[in-house]
Amino acid sequence: MGELSQRLLDASRSGVYRAPRADDIVRAAAGRDLSLVKIKFQAKDKLLRGIAAALDFPDWFGENWDALEDCLSDLSWRKAAGHVLLFERAKVGDDFGVLLDVLRSVAEYWATRSTPFFAVFIDPAGVLPLPQLCAPK
Repeated sequence: MGELSQRLLDASRSGVYRAPRADDIVRAAAGRDLSLVKIKFQAKDKLLRGIAAALDFPDWFGENWDALEDCLSDLSWRKAAGHVLLFERAKVGDDFGVLLDVLRSVAEYWATRSTPFFAVFIDPAGVLPLPQLCAPK
């Protein structure tokens, strides 16, 4: 198992990161009991609907930040040992900041339950203010 695969299975390292390429993460998660979804970063309403669709949120999802945190802190309908969310085309702004707060809170929640949860923003230029998940090749 590669270093990135091991990291994605380590609940204590759950968090919000950036990475230069999505395909490295997809390969690292392949064959592991990880739920991996790709999400296109958009304005708040479309972003919330996109996350809900990608993760098959229940009908009770309220399409707001609090409801997002509630659903991401449950995920009982997704049978996996851990979760990896890949965000593409993120732009720094108000929605980005609120989303980061929600994702960090959710990652901490899952880490205390020994379940890996990674939100990874694909950032080839390395400009997002996030720690790097893996070293660039």
